[in-house]
Amino acid sequence: MNNRIIDGKAFAEGLRRRVAAGVAELMSSHGFVPGLAVVLVGEDAASQVYVRNKAKQTVETGMASFEHKLSRETSQADLLALVKRLNADPEVNGILVQLPLPKQIDPQAVLDAIDPAKDVDGFHIVNVGRLATGGAALVPCTPLGCLMLLKDRLGDLSGKRAMVLGRSNIVGKPMAQLLLGENCTVTIAHSRTRDLPGECRRAEILVAAVGKPEMVRGDWIQPGATVIDVGINRVERDGKARLVGDVAYDEAVKVAGAITPVPGGVGPMTIACLLQNTLTAACRQRGAKLAS
Repeated sequence: MNNRIIDGKAFAEGLRRRVAAGVAELMSSHGFVPGLAVVLVGEDAASQVYVRNKAKQTVETGMASFEHKLSRETSQADLLALVKRLNADPEVNGILVQLPLPKQIDPQAVLDAIDPAKDVDGFHIVNVGRLATGGAALVPCTPLGCLMLLKDRLGDLSGKRAMVLGRSNIVGKPMAQLLLGENCTVTIAHSRTRDLPGECRRAEILVAAVGKPEMVRGDWIQPGATVIDVGINRVERDGKARLVGDVAYDEAVKVAGAITPVPGGVGPMTIACLLQNTLTAACRQRGAKLAS
C-alpha cells in the first residue's frame, strides 16, 4: 500500500535542492543572488511559525532573506509605503505579505500594490489573468505544488478527467486553470453542487480543497483515482489535537491509486514552490536563463 502514498515531503526536498542549484548557477554565471522579502504584520502565532520557516528555507537555498515584522497597529498607508520601497529595491526579487492582515488593512489593496513581477504568491490580478489566458504567470504556490506532484506521479495528464473540489481564489480556481493548461477535462465542484459524491466518483484526478475535515469519504472516490488532499484541519481525537485533511484518509487510501497524506503531502510543497517562484521571478527580471 505504501506505493500509493505520494510523498510531498520528499518531493519538496528535491525541489529545494534544484532551486539551490539554480541559485548557485545564477551567482556563478550572472553574479547575483535572488532575494525574497516577507512582510509580517502583527503577532499571529501560526503566521510567525510560517514566516520563520520561509526565512530558514530561503537562506538554506542560498537566497537572500529580507524579513519585515510590523506591529499590529501598522496603518494601511505605512504598509503600502513599505511595499512601494520593496518594489523599487533591485535586491528584492520576490515580495510576500503574510495573510491574514489586521482589520484596519484591506488585503486586496496590499496585494494589488505588489509589482506583478515580484508577486511570488501569484495573487496579483495581472498574474491571475496571465494564468487564465495561458501567459507566463507567477502561479499560486499550493496549486503549483499540487500540479508538480500530479505530473511526477502520472506523467502526461492530457485527456484525464479532473475534479477540483473548492473554488477559492488561492487554490481552487488556479488549480483548475493549471489542469486546463495540461489538457485535462476539468470540473469545479462546491457547496452548491448536486450529487457531490457522484461527481467526485467520475474523476480520475480529485483535488480536495474545501477546508472541511474528512469531508470526502472513501466511497466518493473512483477506484484507482489519484487524490490530492490540500486540506489541513486541526481536530481533537481522544483528547489529542490531530491534523487531518479534507479526505477521510483511512478510507480513501484503500480505494485510490495514489493519495497525498496529511501531514506530509501537499503542505511541504507550498514553501518549496515559493522558493521556485522567487528563482523564476529573479531570472525573468534579470533576463537570465538557467542551463538546468
